[in-house]
Parts: sequence; structure tokens; C-alpha cells
Amino acid sequence: MSETTRIYTGPTLIAKGLVARLNEVGISPIERNDHDSSLRAGFTMSIANQTMVFVRNDEMQKAQPIIEEFLNEIGDH
Repeated sequence: MSETTRIYTGPTLIAKGLVARLNEVGISPIERNDHDSSLRAGFTMSIANQTMVFVRNDEMQKAQPIIEEFLNEIGDH
């Protein structure tokens, strides 16, 4: 994921809200939940309910104000 930047790591519910907000402006972030993936593979080595959200580097300038506004609204910034 070298062409992406991780913009959030935390509870899945909050990550979904951030993704929805970015989708509203035409940005399609990448969500990664290692815990769910490891469960499907038959082992767990991560923290449950933690999702990472990534945005393509070429979309960061457009995404940054939305990310900051969202995190301020939820009190995570």
C-alpha cells in the first residue's frame, strides 16, 4: 500500500462513518480489518473491532479537510 496513506485506525463503527463521509465526495477509501481476515483464515493475531482506513495519495489533498472535520466532530482529534 505504498501509494496510499493510512488516515485512521480505530473502532470499525467510526471507520465506517469516515468512509461514508469520504464516499459522499467521491473518494473510495480502502478499509482493512486484520482481525476479520485472520478469523476467516483460522487464526487470530490482531485486536478485534479495529479497522484501518487508507486513502490514495493523489486524493489526500481533497480528503484531508473531510478527515479533520469528521475527527473533530466525533472528538477524536
